[in-house]
Amino acid sequence: MSLVLPALATAHSHAFQRALRGNAQRPGPSGTDDFWSWRTAMYALADSLDPASMHAIARVAFRELFAAGVRTVGEFHYVHHQPGGAPYEERTILADEVIRAAKAEGMRIALLRVVYARAGAGKPPEGAQRRFSDPDLDVALGDIDALRARWGGDPDVRIGVAPHSVRAVPPAWLEQIAAYAERHALPLHMHVAEQPAEIEACLAETGKRPVELLADKGVLGGRFVAVHATHLAPHESRLLGDAGAFVCLCPTTERDLGDGLPDLGALRAAGVRLCAGVDSHVMTDPLEDLRSIDLGERLRTGRRIAVRADGRTPAEELWHIGSTLGAVSCGFPDAGGTVEVDREATELALVRDEHLLDAVVYSGSTRIFRQG
Repeated sequence: MSLVLPALATAHSHAFQRALRGNAQRPGPSGTDDFWSWRTAMYALADSLDPASMHAIARVAFRELFAAGVRTVGEFHYVHHQPGGAPYEERTILADEVIRAAKAEGMRIALLRVVYARAGAGKPPEGAQRRFSDPDLDVALGDIDALRARWGGDPDVRIGVAPHSVRAVPPAWLEQIAAYAERHALPLHMHVAEQPAEIEACLAETGKRPVELLADKGVLGGRFVAVHATHLAPHESRLLGDAGAFVCLCPTTERDLGDGLPDLGALRAAGVRLCAGVDSHVMTDPLEDLRSIDLGERLRTGRRIAVRADGRTPAEELWHIGSTLGAVSCGFPDAGGTVEVDREATELALVRDEHLLDAVVYSGSTRIFRQG
């Protein structure tokens, strides 16, 4: 029996972080290793990049994704400028190199150009953050205009806008960003509630939790993707669901960073559409990301079979999340192709044909996909 499936999509990627693999897995001198200590190592890598290394690393990242059955990537791209923050003469050269790398590896790409302005409320950008930041919003949107003009005719490229987070983007910019995305029908992605410290800072600055703030600023909608959404209050899930928004879960990265487990039950009950992302490329296994959406909720609740859907088995629902919904969240209308499963793969030995997709999703690895 041959099994041909819609190609997978990974809706949240930082391709340059593929070069960090293995480099942040030992205890640091402080002994308090967490997301923020990992970020220090990531910033050092980000500050070392140039156009050639950005392209080379992205080629490796996208080649590995392609071999793992992925044909669409949402690239959350935030290294824009030279070390120190001065723009390149070709202002979008780093974004262009990432797009070229994806195309060279046979991938469709949504280049989600990040808007970044500060280290936090009242804090100017520091260190590597200067490479991410723009002095005002019009400058950032001008670069997105340039990318749209250059790549708008390519059927395998989408350009989107990505306010990095409530930490990095002033609240006053959010309405304008949302209006720009709506005016041009662009994907709109944002890190949301990944860390408790982000929520505390947002409350201190605005008196609102992150999703409350985004709702007030008109950011939520059918093209909005909240990445991570790990620490939402129940009513924030309802706000996202009522807006028809997506949440992009990135389980392999979230567990690597110790981010925590999202309340999947609340997201599903609220009608939030889900997709999945490789994020930091700590490992490239989209099947692990998909099944971990379900398995993480089992750990959180102590109950099995957490992903249920009318008319679909759990495996079918997870594949829909990881393929079609992921592509739609990146601005593409469909999965954009198929992948073929090798029925003779060791992981699938002894599996009945009627249970084949279940075994692919819950027990398979990237080795099961036929290449070429």
